[in-house]
Amino acid sequence: MILHIDMDAFFASIEQAINPRLKGKPLIVGSRGNKTRTVVCAASYEAKRLGIHSGMPSKDAFDICPDLEFVVASQAKYIWTSEQIFELLKGYGFILNYASVDEFQIDILEHPEPLKLAERIRKQIYANFNITASVGIAKNWLLAKLASKINKPNGVTLINDNNFKEILSLTPLNKACGMNGKNGQALMAQGLKTCWDLYLSLPEFFDTNPGKFKEADEPEKPKSISHSYTLPSSSENPQFITAWIRLLSEMVGERLRQQNLVARTVHLWLNNPQTGDFLGQKTFSIATNDSYEIYLRTLKIMARIPKDCHKIRAIGITASGLAQQSYLLLLPEEKRREALVRAMDKINSRFGDSSIIPAQVILTRK
Repeated sequence: MILHIDMDAFFASIEQAINPRLKGKPLIVGSRGNKTRTVVCAASYEAKRLGIHSGMPSKDAFDICPDLEFVVASQAKYIWTSEQIFELLKGYGFILNYASVDEFQIDILEHPEPLKLAERIRKQIYANFNITASVGIAKNWLLAKLASKINKPNGVTLINDNNFKEILSLTPLNKACGMNGKNGQALMAQGLKTCWDLYLSLPEFFDTNPGKFKEADEPEKPKSISHSYTLPSSSENPQFITAWIRLLSEMVGERLRQQNLVARTVHLWLNNPQTGDFLGQKTFSIATNDSYEIYLRTLKIMARIPKDCHKIRAIGITASGLAQQSYLLLLPEEKRREALVRAMDKINSRFGDSSIIPAQVILTRK
């Protein structure tokens, strides 16, 4: 059995735990200091109930709730808390997997009382950190992750043979891991609406147990993969800058694939000698190690650059929120793309890193 522990509104909950004045109030965490010119990184449940969600422009959030509380994101604070929770969970003595900064998975083997164990963990997290977690229990990590979403916030759900059909029949298809995007849209266009419909069409999607937990003697997996480059001189040529972003995305994607990892979060760093650094990141529902997809995601972040920050001297791209690549490829387009990327990697590995490159990257050599 797998326990999937999913922290509830993690960033916002930490801010509310640290500052009691924010408790019970609609709150958003923004990626930048200007509260009307940023993007919502996280929203408290009080804000979510008003229709505010992560990824929304902060201006839209304030239009919904003018009295919204605002806090600038503090990555160090969230990472520290995540690491402390991880250490707490280690104490239970089971094989533990760091799924993301706010998600953890435990292989509890044939534990006789999984519900009691889940309740104990949930209560201990609250006692230690004054924040809540939802726990899902099932035979594999994919179902356990799905279960953790069902009774949010601060709930525990067990999926077993007795309630498997009932729960999947009541759960929309896009709630399943990897189905909140093009995959889900394509399958829903074919008439599939619930997770039970998906099970009837592709039973292997839920029956297999993809992924592998780290044994005690295995080396630690990286928490992020990044590449950066300092240009010979500052440039405000958008084609040249985006060519470098494409090249760095290729390098990050290749390293992810080498380690059989996928990433949900992309972080962009740009340095302007006059105005300083631009930092932006976005977390996506579907993880990837496709270099072109990483590049497209980075461009979405780059679109938020202030107008006075376009003279760039250094560029960095980081992929985080890492997990083992374990999802099934469902659509023919995905399978063709995966085969193409793997073939390119194989050629570059045999004949040199630059044997096959995107044409756009040639601009970086000028």
